[in-house]
Amino acid sequence: MMKTLTTLFTSLIVTAAFCAPAHAEDEKLAVVASFSIIGDFAEQVGGDRITLRTLVGPDSDAHVYEPRPADAMALARADIILVNGLQLEGFMDRLIEASQTDAPITTVTDDADILNDPNGGHYHYIDGKAIFHAAPNDPHAWQSVANAKVYVENIEQAFCAADAEGCPTYQANAEAYLDDLTALDAEVRATVDAIPEDRRVAVVAHNAFRYFERDYGITFLSPQGVSTESEASAADVASLIREIREKRAAAVFAENISDARLVEQIASEAGLELGGTLYSDALSSADGPAPSYIDMMHYNVETLATAINNG
Repeated sequence: MMKTLTTLFTSLIVTAAFCAPAHAEDEKLAVVASFSIIGDFAEQVGGDRITLRTLVGPDSDAHVYEPRPADAMALARADIILVNGLQLEGFMDRLIEASQTDAPITTVTDDADILNDPNGGHYHYIDGKAIFHAAPNDPHAWQSVANAKVYVENIEQAFCAADAEGCPTYQANAEAYLDDLTALDAEVRATVDAIPEDRRVAVVAHNAFRYFERDYGITFLSPQGVSTESEASAADVASLIREIREKRAAAVFAENISDARLVEQIASEAGLELGGTLYSDALSSADGPAPSYIDMMHYNVETLATAINNG
C-alpha cells in the first residue's frame, strides 16, 4: 500500500504545489478528520471557521479503509489533521507519509481514559497480507461520553493554536457543546438505569463497546476483537454461544459498519432475535438515525433499552 500511495501522490504533487493552502485562500482552517465521528466533533467546534474533509465517511469502517488519491491531496493541503490514534486507522501513517503534508497531526484521544485491548493488538491487512499490530489499547474511546469531551477539548486547543483570531469562537462553540455532552451523559445513564440489572447483557459483532460497558453498565459479548479485521472462528462462535447462555444475554445487535450475517447466525443458534442495528465506529448518513455523535448515542441506548426490555 505504501508503494501505491507514493505513486499516487507523485502524480498529484505538481498540482498540489500550485494550490495555496485553504486557510490562506478563504481564512478558513482546512481540517481533515480521519473518520465521521471525529468529523462531527470538528464541525461542532469549528463551525463556520473551518472547511472539513472527512476521510472515512458515514457507515464506513476505519479499520479496513483503503485510501484514495484524493485523500493524499486533502492531507497535502490541510492546515490541521485530526486522528483518533490507538491504531484505529491502520492506513493513516502511510497516507500521511505519502502526502508529504506539513500540517500538524492532533491525536484527539490524548489524555482520554483509555482501556487496554484484552487481546494485546489486532490485524491490519496491507497489500493483501495480514500483519499483526501490537496495540495495548482499545481505540473505541468515543463510546464514553466523558472521553468524547476530551476529544472536543483537544480539537479546540488544536484550532486555537492554528487560528488565534478564531480562538474565542472555538472556545465558545466547545463550551456549548460540552454542556450538550454533559446532558447526553445524564440521559444515557438514566436510560440504562431503567433496564433491570440482570438483563443488561447484549451481543454485538465486534468488541467496540467496552467503554460504554465501563461507563454505563451494559455487558457486551462479541465473537470478534476490537478490530473488524479479525475473523471469528467456529470455536469463537461456539464459545460465544455458551457465554450467551451462561450470562443470559437478552438481545443480539448488528452494527452499521459490519455484515449482519454472523450476528444473524449467532442469534439463531442462541435462540434470540436481532434487536436492531447499533452505530459503533461510524455515524449514519444525514438522512439516517445517527447523523451526529449525540444522535448516535441517543439512538444506540434507546435501541439497546427497547430490545433488552422486550426480549
